[in-house]
Amino acid sequence: MSEIGFGNLTWDQLLTLDQVLDEVIPIHGRGNFPTLEVKPKYIIHVVKDQLIKQGIVVKDTRLNGSTASYILSSHNGIKYKDLDIVYGVELSSDEEFQVVRVVVLSCLLDFLPKGVKKEKITLNIMTEAYVQKMVKICKESDSWSLISLLNNTGKNIELKFVNSLKRQFEFSVDSFQILLDPMLDFYSDKNAKLTPESCPVVVAQSMYGDFQEAMTHLQYKLISTKNPEQIRGGGLLKYCNLLVRDFKPACEREIKNLERYMCSRFFIDFPDVAEQQKRIESYLQNHIINEEKSKFKYLMTLRGVVNESAACLMNHARRQTLDMITFMALKVLGEQNVLPTTDTVTCFYQPFPYFAFEGGYPSYYVASGPPPIFFQPFHPLQFNTPN
Repeated sequence: MSEIGFGNLTWDQLLTLDQVLDEVIPIHGRGNFPTLEVKPKYIIHVVKDQLIKQGIVVKDTRLNGSTASYILSSHNGIKYKDLDIVYGVELSSDEEFQVVRVVVLSCLLDFLPKGVKKEKITLNIMTEAYVQKMVKICKESDSWSLISLLNNTGKNIELKFVNSLKRQFEFSVDSFQILLDPMLDFYSDKNAKLTPESCPVVVAQSMYGDFQEAMTHLQYKLISTKNPEQIRGGGLLKYCNLLVRDFKPACEREIKNLERYMCSRFFIDFPDVAEQQKRIESYLQNHIINEEKSKFKYLMTLRGVVNESAACLMNHARRQTLDMITFMALKVLGEQNVLPTTDTVTCFYQPFPYFAFEGGYPSYYVASGPPPIFFQPFHPLQFNTPN
């Protein structure tokens, strides 16, 4: 990529990066396993060194996604949860993928507290105790693995080992990657102190293409992407999350067309309603953590986008999806013990089970005031009772 995609970190951004890498992040153990207290700069460095010792070629080490965006624009209210670390590696066989797994789990053993009998703990036990999820993709254009370490507050350390990855971002504001190798080299000198005079040159790259344009989008909280049909899921769920967090489309004329591409790809990847619900629930669990009030707003935003832009769906399929999202939103309200105002909701008593209705329950919704809530109401006419 040309130089237009790169930019150097300022002194203030370097300080923020140092704070992120030096923060103690707990890796929680399941059951009776102890919590591991880990600083990112240590585990990133140890894993890199061990990979090299095992013969794995490590081209570079990067900080990716929302954490990189936070470092570049922390004053703008940008937040992050997962700590996404990307190792650029050369993996040509299943055996090398297995080496990566063994290296990460072996490094975790070294972070166990003193007094723990490590010789009795196998790598499978470490996986069960400390790994949130493991993913391995082996395709021609996409070859990578992911090991996510468990944190009960959702602040997982995610180690991603990328041999090849066709699409590395969803939107311009999450397209940044910060090259960590100069900082890792700096940390290896225990006597070094981070000052404006002695700090390393650290470079950030925007996978979106134009670094300054992406920075402008980040600064002013603007939504822009390219070819969303190339993203698994179309970027639809992330897009709705950005809307909920008060991001605005960079170009109002293009956004409706992009929404249709997002919806089209989402429903290609997840054609079944049960799959759609599982995907949405997973997104809420991983990306909207401890923000219960935001979940309802998110679901109703998603519902609005699907209702307006899912032209790829037949009417019946769209109604099924909209109903599913609506009932998810109502469930969220129920879990929060929140009752919507009577301006937006009408309640209907369900009939007794020994009533048999002719023609089923008619479709009905309440549209007087945002957001519209859909129901299947009790219809008091045309019913028969058994003899």
